[in-house]
Amino acid sequence: MAPPKFMGLTGSSLSLAVSTVATTGFLLFGYDQGVMSGIITASDFNNVFEATRDSSPMQGTITAIYEIGCLIGAIFILAVGDGLGRRKAIILGGFIMLIGVIIQVACVAGATPLAQFIVGRVIMGVGNGINTSTIPIYQAECSKTSNRGLLICIEGGIIAFGTLIAYWIDYGASYGPPDLTWRFPIAFQVVFALFICIPMCFLPESPRWLLSQDRIAEADEVISALRGYDIDSKETVLERDLIIDSLLASGAGAKSTPIRALFTGGKTQHFRRMMLGSSAQLMQQLGGCNAVIYFCPLLFQNSLNMTHNMAMLLGGVVMVVYAFFACFSWFTIERVGRRRLFLYGTLGQTLSMVLIFACLIPDTPAAAKGATVGLFTYIAAFGATWLPLPWLYPAELSPIKTRAKANAISTCTNWMFNFFVVMIVPIMITNIGWGTYIFFAVMNALFLPIIWFLYPETARRSLEEIDIIFAKGFSENISYVKAADQLPHLKLEEMEEYSVRYGLVD
Repeated sequence: MAPPKFMGLTGSSLSLAVSTVATTGFLLFGYDQGVMSGIITASDFNNVFEATRDSSPMQGTITAIYEIGCLIGAIFILAVGDGLGRRKAIILGGFIMLIGVIIQVACVAGATPLAQFIVGRVIMGVGNGINTSTIPIYQAECSKTSNRGLLICIEGGIIAFGTLIAYWIDYGASYGPPDLTWRFPIAFQVVFALFICIPMCFLPESPRWLLSQDRIAEADEVISALRGYDIDSKETVLERDLIIDSLLASGAGAKSTPIRALFTGGKTQHFRRMMLGSSAQLMQQLGGCNAVIYFCPLLFQNSLNMTHNMAMLLGGVVMVVYAFFACFSWFTIERVGRRRLFLYGTLGQTLSMVLIFACLIPDTPAAAKGATVGLFTYIAAFGATWLPLPWLYPAELSPIKTRAKANAISTCTNWMFNFFVVMIVPIMITNIGWGTYIFFAVMNALFLPIIWFLYPETARRSLEEIDIIFAKGFSENISYVKAADQLPHLKLEEMEEYSVRYGLVD
């Protein structure tokens, strides 16, 4: 019997289609991160939205209000994600983003354009919050162990390409008529949203989610289609049974996991795993990434005294470097591992922030050029490491029982601190100047011991092997970093033996 098909595809071609749509969701996320940077200080935008003219608090509010919407979307998935499923959630998120784009583009001078624009930004954020909470899980649950890290890193890295596209569209549109300057860059998001919604209607649901809902026949069909197996093959049965064992080991019983399950310890270590994933998202934001991404032109204008046009042009060049280094993790994520990339990236970001503030202290044009170098080295270090890793690590770290809710909480953490950073950065730059970069340098330095002592390696591990790492650490009363180092890489046939040894299954 031939393997089942979705969209006429099976095996690697179907997996590629799943990855392409999932990656587009993060391309749109990156685009929306960058699109406001080039238009928030543009005179044509300020003419329509007068309150934004020469007002760093209002510019910060307009940019950051999007994160409030994203937080609402992540909370929505926390509440109903288990029941809704991965596929329906992604379709819903894309549709909500379409509505948000239309509301923003329809703003006109007079009446209350600023209020309408803010509403559109929030609605757009809700859709993005739903998708960023769901897409990494969907990708992780549909991927093979051998390429899961690569595929989610491509998702995370593609954020940089979305931001790059946004910067250069902003720059090109700045030479057009007044309406084109800001309406077209925002309207262009429709293309990405449609590419998410339409194909997703025909792609399969996550097999792990289907099994969590006791939809075994459908799960067998999806596993067979994604792997290119016959539906009744022993490979399909083995993979399905391992997922069921993982569900049972994590205490699955209800189709929707209660919130209280996230706060349990024992051999499953739900709470620790949720906190590790959330801390990665928190550190990504407090490391200063969006101080550079959202406000790169503003940094060049205020800190380095450049013209608006030159600041936008140089900001576009920074984004080219960002996108280039975002590809770096694609080739190193499985070879180098998560832990070392976290550590290397943190060290690079710390030294870059030190370089920036040290060069801004003399307040001379020559020294300011050194600060420009620091911005380039920061975005290179961030793009190669901290950009994709906080999206990968939470998605693979938690067990299947709590994965959706734990990932939603980590995404909530991202958006809360994203909002905080984006709100305060324009005010910090205006009031304390180079002191802004001291703050981020100190934050980055504090992350190093946290990663060294608490972050276990998950590279080249199946999602079920990661469950065994935490059961081993708890059972043997050793650090989970040490447990990950000691546990050999297991074949499918060996996982049940180790699950029994550490009490995950009877």
